[in-house]
Amino acid sequence: MAFARDQWYVAAYGAEVGRDLLARTVLGEPLVLYRTGAGAAVALADRCVHRRYPLSESRLDGDTIVCGYHGFTYDPTGACVFVPGQRRIPRTARVAAYPVVEQDSLVWVWIGDRERADPAGIPRAPWLADPRYAVVRGMAPLNARYGLLVDNLMDLSHETYLHGGHIGTPEVADTPIVTEVDEERGVVRVSRHMDDAECPPFYARSTGIRGRITRWQDIEYHPPCLYLLHSRIAPRGVLPPAEGEDSGAFHAEIVYAITPSTEHTTYDFWAVARDFAVDDGSVSEYLHHSNHTVVMQDVAALDVLERVIAAEPDRYQELSVNIDAGGLAARRLLARMVGPGAAGAPR
Repeated sequence: MAFARDQWYVAAYGAEVGRDLLARTVLGEPLVLYRTGAGAAVALADRCVHRRYPLSESRLDGDTIVCGYHGFTYDPTGACVFVPGQRRIPRTARVAAYPVVEQDSLVWVWIGDRERADPAGIPRAPWLADPRYAVVRGMAPLNARYGLLVDNLMDLSHETYLHGGHIGTPEVADTPIVTEVDEERGVVRVSRHMDDAECPPFYARSTGIRGRITRWQDIEYHPPCLYLLHSRIAPRGVLPPAEGEDSGAFHAEIVYAITPSTEHTTYDFWAVARDFAVDDGSVSEYLHHSNHTVVMQDVAALDVLERVIAAEPDRYQELSVNIDAGGLAARRLLARMVGPGAAGAPR
């Protein structure tokens, strides 16, 4: 499987990176992450150049990592600053250091050509660090290729069948979608506006709405990593005003960072930011539990699907229909990012 390497990917939440060494694998590259004494996040290759011992299994000494096998010591730039038993440090004694940017409570890393690593290209999820929103979050590893998670999130009709009793209702599958592709910015948008829908437990219990609702789902996918779902929930018949704040509705900004770990494994970073019941801890507890349940239903389904795909013959012909328009557009943009001559983005 080919990856789009010259892109930014989420390696961790900012809160995960501290003075303990954190191991993550991104695009097949083992990384060790930590925070310097001054608070800067660092990402280095997680292999000592001497005998390949994982630096994540080693220890910090100030801002340097001391290899737990033979004591080779590396500074935050990846340069080796100490070799046991000799004063001369070989010129090649260094590990790769990866560009890191912390933004919107996420730690982004760049695995490709570091000369092309422009932080301005990182898409935003500002609600995750906005005090006007309450946020619940988590991360679930998948034993499935990342393209399957992209497909899953771009077609929310599966909510009706896979997530019934949580976020799924009949209207999600029954309502047609509108798909747009911004070729210049490389963004796929998929919208489903339900003006008379059943209120699923996820929103009934968190907002207190009783009866039928207006429910809008507006997706923005910024390949390869960031997926945003702007969810609007209001009593049936309550539409946004022509001007001014949409104060008659509840808004949830649902964020997924989809990071390929290896060819057949993926990190699913998920978060739900809301502008209602911001100070209500019981709502946060419920939404965290409920969304985690939904995510794990996806994980179970995609892990099964990965095993099916791995066992099927080459050139299996799948069927696509109208609901797949967003996912197919996402595949095309991902393949373009991978570049000509590569194996292409995963299905």
